[in-house]
Amino acid sequence: MKNKKILAIAVLSAIIVFGFALRLYNLNEIPGVYPDEAVNGEDALRAISTGEFQWFYPANQGREGLFMNLVAVSFSFFGTNPMALKLPAVIIGMLTVLGMYFLSKELLGRRNIALIISFLYAVSFCVLIFNRISFRANMLPFILVWAFFFLFRGIKTEKIIHYAVGGFIFGLGMHTYIAFRVAPAVAIVLLAAFIAVRRNFLRDHWKPISVFLISSLLAASPMFYTFWQHPEYLESRSDNISIFSPVVNQGDLAGTFLKSFGLSLIKYNFVGDMNWRHNFPPYPLLDPIVGTAFLFGIIYSCLRFFKLLYARTVKKIRDDELVLHAFLLSWFFILLAPEFLTAEGNPHALRAIGALPAVFLFSGLTFQYLLKKAEKKGAAFRKNTAIIIIVILSVLGIFNAAKYHLIWVKRVETARAYERVLMNISNYIRLFPENTQKIIVTGSMQRIPIKIFNNTMPNLLFFYPEEIDSIKNSPSLPAIIILTEKNDEIIGKLRAKFPESLLEEKKDELGIVFYVLKK
Repeated sequence: MKNKKILAIAVLSAIIVFGFALRLYNLNEIPGVYPDEAVNGEDALRAISTGEFQWFYPANQGREGLFMNLVAVSFSFFGTNPMALKLPAVIIGMLTVLGMYFLSKELLGRRNIALIISFLYAVSFCVLIFNRISFRANMLPFILVWAFFFLFRGIKTEKIIHYAVGGFIFGLGMHTYIAFRVAPAVAIVLLAAFIAVRRNFLRDHWKPISVFLISSLLAASPMFYTFWQHPEYLESRSDNISIFSPVVNQGDLAGTFLKSFGLSLIKYNFVGDMNWRHNFPPYPLLDPIVGTAFLFGIIYSCLRFFKLLYARTVKKIRDDELVLHAFLLSWFFILLAPEFLTAEGNPHALRAIGALPAVFLFSGLTFQYLLKKAEKKGAAFRKNTAIIIIVILSVLGIFNAAKYHLIWVKRVETARAYERVLMNISNYIRLFPENTQKIIVTGSMQRIPIKIFNNTMPNLLFFYPEEIDSIKNSPSLPAIIILTEKNDEIIGKLRAKFPESLLEEKKDELGIVFYVLKK
């Protein structure tokens, strides 16, 4: 038993190291910094300079503040650079990998299955994409995994500290991502399942459950107070894309719902998110092996749930396995709701990020099913099954690493989705002396990545395309004028203002282009 535990720790450590390597490799350069990421960095820099760390940042349609404050901490330690901007997402992602091991072991009771699930999550292409983007949505799986681990641990050990920690983590979810707001429904389903399965559950557990609830409310209270003071923060553009909006559903709510729900489901196995920032279109989010395991696992879970529910309601048979399947199915479908209750850009993997841990837990059920079948055979069969699974997992790790780092990041569609031209410009202007005027003609969002990574650069000026008439010639200083895209009318006006200027086209290895006028 001791040797097995040591082996499990060694394997888990290897998974963590490999997962970190996948997430940290070349993080400063690829895949780029999208303007929405840069807004988080801008808020973090402002918080550092003013000392005003906020619970909620209203810019960019409003965002819960915890992630931006973590970015500020990262900037304080590592400087203002793309890696420091993305590092909180990387660390949170890897803590989720670790949490997947502990939660899986708590739910399924087997170290080998927990290691498999943790590995699948660590090397998943879709998870890897999100863990290398500085989006606050990365915090949602982390919160759910660890909160539910401590909750199940508390129910098992009957220790109040586990309920208190789990509740506090759960309450922190209010500070992470708007999709968390549906998560309490999972806890309600879980409570109902325990009440159905265990006699006198509420009588025996009302005190620790109260501790969990109070801890959650304490952790969430700053956000509740912020919303009470600023009710406008509760509004979001979700009102404009909700399937319940008559403008969106065009009078056909049922049809709109079915279409949106169907698109949400097929993204895992058939047609994925078509946004290159979230996926490798048109391929599904999951590779064929994990996708097949997920399909088998969720079908198996559904069948077991209804069979156990029938046994409980008709035959009065109580079985704890009913709790497991009620929990997994409610987690998946409830956290899928932020996606299928909207009707813009579906399939939309980011809105359904909270369902990802459940997806891999379903996949783990399939591996558990196969290993249990193998254990009923001879020793040679069990050994061969274990070898096959190890080979499959190794291939998956190599496949997903290559898919991300050797293929996806080298696609021009990926570069365009991340507006890589902005980081190219950001790097280019550092080649010039401080006394050179760097004049950049671009929109408001596009200037943010350039600004935050060059926030101390002198003689850096930004103009909107409609403001070019106000660009002044400064004979005493050399100058360059940079355009993020080619516009003959604007270039013509600029060359009229600076008749001796030369137009240069700057193109990277993927063909991403910006234009420079030197005077």
